Amino acid sequence: MSSQEQAEEQSGPLATRVELSFPADIGRHGRKRIRSDYYRKYLKKVHDTAEAGDEWDEFTDVGCCGSQMDVPLVVERVEGGSRIDRDTEIEYTEREACGVNPGWSVQHDEPEPIED
Repeated sequence: MSSQEQAEEQSGPLATRVELSFPADIGRHGRKRIRSDYYRKYLKKVHDTAEAGDEWDEFTDVGCCGSQMDVPLVVERVEGGSRIDRDTEIEYTEREACGVNPGWSVQHDEPEPIED
């Protein structure tokens, strides 16, 4: 048995693709951040598995003064198994706005948070 087969037997088959949704109230700057290669690599390192319905409370920097923007991601669909590794593709889709705090928005195009 190969080492890859042993790993799959111990932790399950590999997810070939994971589709994550983000809230519509994240502006262009935030979308650019989460769609970057470094952010996708980060997600693959911090999440070992994914199943539809999982909620990932993430954040990203806004590029200034150490400020951050909360990014609630939801796993919408997983192709293949549930195990994530560096070869798993991360794709995004938009879902309805949820009033996220866009972080420091003075220099960026982030919308104002939705008030209930």
